[in-house]
Amino acid sequence: MSSKQEYWLSGPIPDVPALLQPAAHALLQSVREVKQYALDFPEDKLWEKPYDRASVGFHLKHLTGVLDRLLTYAKEESLTDEQFQYLKNEANGEDVPSSQKLILDFEHKVDEALAYFKNIPETTLTDERFVGRKKLPTTVIGLLFHAAEHSQRHVGQLLVTVSVLKDQ
Repeated sequence: MSSKQEYWLSGPIPDVPALLQPAAHALLQSVREVKQYALDFPEDKLWEKPYDRASVGFHLKHLTGVLDRLLTYAKEESLTDEQFQYLKNEANGEDVPSSQKLILDFEHKVDEALAYFKNIPETTLTDERFVGRKKLPTTVIGLLFHAAEHSQRHVGQLLVTVSVLKDQ
């Protein structure tokens, strides 16, 4: 597959249920675009917040964190103390790895999501799930779709922030 061809035009991902193909494609596209947009991004600008908007570092950490949390809810599990700590520190640029490490963390989390997709029975996709302390109702497929579209949203925001900071 050409690196310019979007994943949704590349055919089905083996062993991923048909109903989860769009989410899988969107997550893979997110990884590809993050790598492309962050290429040659200056590390000293990773936590800059142009126009008081979220930093590139935040977007990179958040992509991994939100995907991790949504997968946890899809598996009908509660968030761990470690996940709450990660959430608390997503906007924090202290003691953080490089942008390349953050990208690699996101790529690994997407790989984990795809492995989960491959093992989920399609008959469970409409099963009810609950989000957060308020136990807001959703479904397994709702969580997985949101994980994909939320990732794409942050990739778009990351692109704008990267382009602004590279032009400074």
